[in-house]
Amino acid sequence: MGRLDAVDLSQKIKRPEQDARLAVGGRRLLQLRLALGGIHGGMDPAQPQLGPPVCVVFEGWDASGKGGAIRRLVAPLDPRHVRVAAFSAPTHDEKRHHFLHRFWPVLPGWGGMAVLDRSWYGRVLVERVEGFATEEQWRRGYDEIVGFERTLAAEGMVLVKLWMHLSDEEQLKRFEARGKDPLKSWKLTEEDWRNREKRPAYEEAVEEMLERTDVPEAPWHLIPGDSKKLARVLVMETVIKAIERGCEEHGFPLPEPLPHTGEDD
Repeated sequence: MGRLDAVDLSQKIKRPEQDARLAVGGRRLLQLRLALGGIHGGMDPAQPQLGPPVCVVFEGWDASGKGGAIRRLVAPLDPRHVRVAAFSAPTHDEKRHHFLHRFWPVLPGWGGMAVLDRSWYGRVLVERVEGFATEEQWRRGYDEIVGFERTLAAEGMVLVKLWMHLSDEEQLKRFEARGKDPLKSWKLTEEDWRNREKRPAYEEAVEEMLERTDVPEAPWHLIPGDSKKLARVLVMETVIKAIERGCEEHGFPLPEPLPHTGEDD
């Protein structure tokens, strides 16, 4: 049984629990973000320290809820303190360079945070399945990605890699709902339908990706996505735990969580 098969997609929560957990998590994430940026909560206010850079990488099935989860994740933060970048197919000019080249400019420095909607994993997923990369290129890609991520981690970066998992049945329901919604139909393309027909090939690619690139410096976190509410909460809580763990490993002091009043901030 693969790692995808082990994900429990039956879990659900109701909206009141989602809202309560997002409120608590959002307050803690904001506190962490200010501390990492040297803005608030340092041990010595007169000499603020910058915390390790944080990069959250979202991958997952089409319609798995990446966009909604990203919106909830960054909602509590000042937009000046986080960068959100979305990646699609590389341009003609980007193809002239090594496949990792286009991702460097958006990576955060010390005290910074970035959220990536899709990433360098396209090399071993869509480029592999659709034939946009040669077999030699995508097979070489695993070691290149692991080396890249280990380099970033060695420089102090906290990498949080999230795979948004979704059942085939739930994906079909969401595709059909998108097609009926005039404000969401633009998200659904012929390519999306074509990719559904290749799900077995994509599942094979995802399983190998998880096996080859799940390393201690940058582990994968599998998020059950059939319940959007639960997925949003788990994304928030997973990112918070990863930041706290990364700061502890780097000896960066973090403030204790603030009490949550239950009121809007």
